[in-house]
Amino acid sequence: MTDNISFDNKTKITWCPGCGNFSLIASLKKALSASGLRPEEIVLVGDIGCSSKITDYVEVNTFTGLHGRAVPLAQGIKLANHDLNVIAVGGDGGLYAEGGNHIIHASRRNINMTLIVNNNQIYGLTKGQTSPTSEKDYISSATPDGVIEKPINPILIALASGASFAARGYAGDIMQLTEIFSQAIAHKGFAIIDVLSPCVSFNKVNTLAYYKERVYKVDEDPAFDKTDLGQAIEKARQFGDKIATGIIYQSNEPSYEEQVSVLSKGTLVGQNAGSIDISPLLV
Repeated sequence: MTDNISFDNKTKITWCPGCGNFSLIASLKKALSASGLRPEEIVLVGDIGCSSKITDYVEVNTFTGLHGRAVPLAQGIKLANHDLNVIAVGGDGGLYAEGGNHIIHASRRNINMTLIVNNNQIYGLTKGQTSPTSEKDYISSATPDGVIEKPINPILIALASGASFAARGYAGDIMQLTEIFSQAIAHKGFAIIDVLSPCVSFNKVNTLAYYKERVYKVDEDPAFDKTDLGQAIEKARQFGDKIATGIIYQSNEPSYEEQVSVLSKGTLVGQNAGSIDISPLLV
C-alpha cells in the first residue's frame, strides 16, 4: 500500500498568504496519496506562473516548459511512456490564452492525462492583468476602462471539443477538490478540472466571499446525470448568480493511446527504433 506517501518535499513555498494554490496543492497531494501511485510513476508538468510552481513542491518527476505549453509537453511525455500517470498544471492566463488551442486538441484526442487549471481570472504572477476568464468590465492596470471582451467558459470549450471528463472545482472546498482530483487521475482519458481559485493579492472582485455566495455542488441536484452531455452543457453554462461545481461530465471512451497500434507493443521509450519497419510509409 502507498497511501502513507505524503508527496511532500523540502522546497519552501513562496505563494502569497491565502492563495488558492495552497488548497489546490493540498488536494492534489491527498489525491495522489490515495491513488496507490508511487512518485516515480507520476510526471507533473507545468509552465510559467504562480500555479505552475506546484511542480517545485510535489515529490514526483516534474517538467517545466514555456508559458501556456504544459498540455503539449504532457501529451508528448504520455505518448513516449504511456505507463506514466501524467498531470499538467497551470493558470488561466497561460493555459486559456497562449495554450487554449492545445486544450481543444487534447480534448478531441482524449489522451489519457489530467489537466488542472488554477483559474483566478487574472494573470497573477505579472501583477493582475486581465486573462481570458476575466469578467466583462473588470478593471485592471492593463484595462483601466474595463474589459470589453466576454470571458471564455473553459468547461464549455472542453465539452464542445470532446473531453471525456470535465469538472469545475473551488479552492474553498478541499474535500470536494480532492475527490474531483482522485476521480480525474483514475479516469482513462482526457480530464480537465477548472479550479476557481481567488487571487487574494490582485483580484478584489472574484474573492472567496464572491464564490461562497454562488457555488453549489452538482451532486445536490438529484436529477443531474453527469453522463448526459446535454445536462453537462447546461451546468457548465451556469456561471453567474449560481456556479455549478463538481464533475460536470464523464464518459467512457477509448483513450488516444489505446487506439495507437504501435503502443500495443509497449512504451515507445522501451521499443527499439531500429526494428520498426517504416517502408509502408514510403509507398
